Amino acid sequence: MSTHRPGRRSSKLLFIAIAVALAGCASDIMKNYVGQPVESVVLDYGPPTAIVDLGQGERAYQWRKISTSAVSGTSSGEVRQTKHGTVYEETETPGYIERQECFYTFYARASGGRWFITNFRRPKLECE
Repeated sequence: MSTHRPGRRSSKLLFIAIAVALAGCASDIMKNYVGQPVESVVLDYGPPTAIVDLGQGERAYQWRKISTSAVSGTSSGEVRQTKHGTVYEETETPGYIERQECFYTFYARASGGRWFITNFRRPKLECE
């Protein structure tokens, strides 16, 4: 019996289509923080997961987000006539948990004793 999993493939295609349709969403939000103090991001999203000193008065502030979602399984069947009688063949696709890890990184420069966002790194497509 074949283990073809049409449910998994179609859900991934749907996810990609939605991601393409929403491309730029996270980047658009991140763009709005450029020129603001790092505290603005902290007030909206909590403390960063990591702070990396880049030297020469520059830092990278990084936030990590892990999302999980349950993808339900499917079951289908078909009644077939064989030379031995009627047979019911069932095909099952098990459910699974999908985990997505995203990183959002802002670059900042020191000025007047505070850190101001100067730029950001675009998140990977799945995190947009």
